[in-house]
Amino acid sequence: MKFNIFTTIALCASLLLLNENLTAQGCVAIRNMGCSGTTIGGNNSAFLGKGDFQFITNYRYFKSFRHFRGSHEETARVENNTEVINKAHSVDLGIAYAVSNRLSLLATLPINFNDRSSLYEHYGNPKADPAQNPLGWSHSRFHTGSNGIGDLRVTGSYWLMDPDKGGRGNIALGVGVKAPTGNEEVKGNFHKLTATGQDTIINKYVDQSIQLGDGGWGFSLETQGYLAFSQRANVYFSGFYMFTPQEHNGVARQAVTTEYPKSIVNYFSIPDQFAARVGVGYALLPMHGLAMNLGGRVEGVASEDLIGGKGGYRRPGYVVSVEPGLSWSHQNLNISLNVPVAVYRNRTKSVSDKAIGNGQHGDAAFADYLISVSMAYRFGGKHGMMPTVEGKFKDVQPSKH
Repeated sequence: MKFNIFTTIALCASLLLLNENLTAQGCVAIRNMGCSGTTIGGNNSAFLGKGDFQFITNYRYFKSFRHFRGSHEETARVENNTEVINKAHSVDLGIAYAVSNRLSLLATLPINFNDRSSLYEHYGNPKADPAQNPLGWSHSRFHTGSNGIGDLRVTGSYWLMDPDKGGRGNIALGVGVKAPTGNEEVKGNFHKLTATGQDTIINKYVDQSIQLGDGGWGFSLETQGYLAFSQRANVYFSGFYMFTPQEHNGVARQAVTTEYPKSIVNYFSIPDQFAARVGVGYALLPMHGLAMNLGGRVEGVASEDLIGGKGGYRRPGYVVSVEPGLSWSHQNLNISLNVPVAVYRNRTKSVSDKAIGNGQHGDAAFADYLISVSMAYRFGGKHGMMPTVEGKFKDVQPSKH
């Protein structure tokens, strides 16, 4: 029994880091990438032995439709049916390799399927005043979309303490590189009305939030860790920041004007982004590998880059979520379900908002929740099954209660 309980604690500590991926959660274009590269897409690489591999896949879905300026929700958008609706399905495919029991390398590639519907991008939002709307059009919602691979990430991470020497927990530090493999120039058909009310089609770039990539190179600094404080319970955390030195990707979203000078909003930006998680995990059924977690999570796009240019068009902002989840493990297989539910959303001011002044503050749509399902399978190396972790938690004493 002791072995099973301690093994479950260790598995929970790693499984709770299963679901650390970011995905665009609306018009704030948070790209698909790991919050901590050490456990891309949901795996227990904390316990991989030297020479082990792990295949990782993660599916995510969200629907964004609630518009915010700052932290204020513009409820009239939904009431008037003028909201922008983004629906996103994505699948991450990843592979991890343990160079040693402390150093791991992994790569992940997202495959995205995005659909966006709106009024303003096509005929325009309807106007109540007939004098401003002589043709009488209203509520003409059309769709644009994008399908394909996103930006590839390769990350290396290192556990600060030797997992084989036991202890209640560990901390890992990681460095990652993002390559611009996703298409940042996806185009779609947009419906426009002529002066006589005839429908015409214009083919142009789709919105930044559903572009498959941002068109730039980036590098990330990451960390994650866990600490077991009883036979069944543990705490976990992770943090991530993606630096993008390039200012914009050269994809022109609109013509240059005196109001919107070049390099401020004319081109899509390549923005920095960030995420952090913290929470508690608990082994529900230790003998059967079932665990739960409950934590908090924040993720977003920075208003200004820490390194390099800060121009280009972006919708910065962040989401704070409460994140419940369940995970199950059996031998080499790990499966988890996490559903972050948004409790606070903020569309912060962009560089162009600040430059224009006069109360300028763009809006963005956010989702209410995100559904994320992860699976990881370990293979290769010297072990036929998941390595035991009894020795790694030998300092954990049985509870007196």
